[in-house]
Amino acid sequence: MTQITVELGDQSYPIVVEPGALDRASQYLQGFAANNRLFVLTDDHVGSHLLPRLQDGFAGSAIELVVKSLPAGEASKSWDQLEMVTDWLLAAGAERSDTLVALGGGVIGDLTGFAAAIIKRGCNFVQIPTSLLAQVDSSVGGKTAINSAAGKNLIGSFNQPRFVLIDPLVLNSLPDRELRAGYAEVVKYGLINDAEFFGWCETNSEQIFNRNSDALSEAIVHSVRAKALIVGEDEKELSGRRALLNLGHTFGHALEAETGFSERLVHGEAVAAGMALAFRYSVRRGHCDPADAERVVAHLKSAGLPYDLSSASARASGQRLVEHMMHDKKMSGGTLPFLLANGIGQTFLAKDVNLEDVAAFLEESS
Repeated sequence: MTQITVELGDQSYPIVVEPGALDRASQYLQGFAANNRLFVLTDDHVGSHLLPRLQDGFAGSAIELVVKSLPAGEASKSWDQLEMVTDWLLAAGAERSDTLVALGGGVIGDLTGFAAAIIKRGCNFVQIPTSLLAQVDSSVGGKTAINSAAGKNLIGSFNQPRFVLIDPLVLNSLPDRELRAGYAEVVKYGLINDAEFFGWCETNSEQIFNRNSDALSEAIVHSVRAKALIVGEDEKELSGRRALLNLGHTFGHALEAETGFSERLVHGEAVAAGMALAFRYSVRRGHCDPADAERVVAHLKSAGLPYDLSSASARASGQRLVEHMMHDKKMSGGTLPFLLANGIGQTFLAKDVNLEDVAAFLEESS
């Protein structure tokens, strides 16, 4: 068992990474059960596989699990589903002292965290992430949101969980595509500021895809530690430090928008293609050695992840993709900061990027 703390003063919270932790969740969560109950949100897919294990752990205890299952998929990060969840909580008599439990991937975690932020002006929530992407990224840091017609994650709040419980063994039932998509966020931590870890990824990626418990645990713990440190330094992206975690996301969100936030291109795949584009664009601007960019592309390709517009199923013009970027929540004063790189492990925030040049670059890349 490894415990990592996100240091945020009176909002600090622990993250426990422990193989088999889902079956022992009752030991960790009983202290959060005000009124001897926990409100559990999951989705239909995760609920059918993992919810019974969570329930079995509470069998015979005085704690009641009040469960709501949502449709699986990105479409559940919507106004309609948020309204349904909050109405359900109110009808069930949820109080500010109650705790919501997110049992699922990033969609369930985001929706649960946002609902917890607004129900009766705020109640507690904990995360039990069940996808690799959620375990290494979205369950940590307190970003919660839903999507809108204008774009991804544009409506939400910063709302830190009280506790995060990560069980690497639940990934044994994760579809291969989702495991690889989550792996993109693991690679990201190496590309941001840890070239040695990127090298570790190149050496150990097949072990991760073969679901080797030791390799998965090491990747998760390293990634969570890296994110916890950055979040602790810049919780709400005020200094620019936390913005480094958005590597690949500006390009990636545009690709997701173009593909309709659908199963054509899931989030981690979009981030992978976005990181490859960010490195190639960094070469165009003279920041990055072409060899480093091609090394990134080669690794993503070997991992079975998208690495350019074609492999990301995006056949739009460069101008259309830039139009998607204009809805990015990071837009400020009519400009959009980009995460670029001087090399592997040397990411930086560029605030002088010309969007017409980005459109031309994307046009040439199509």
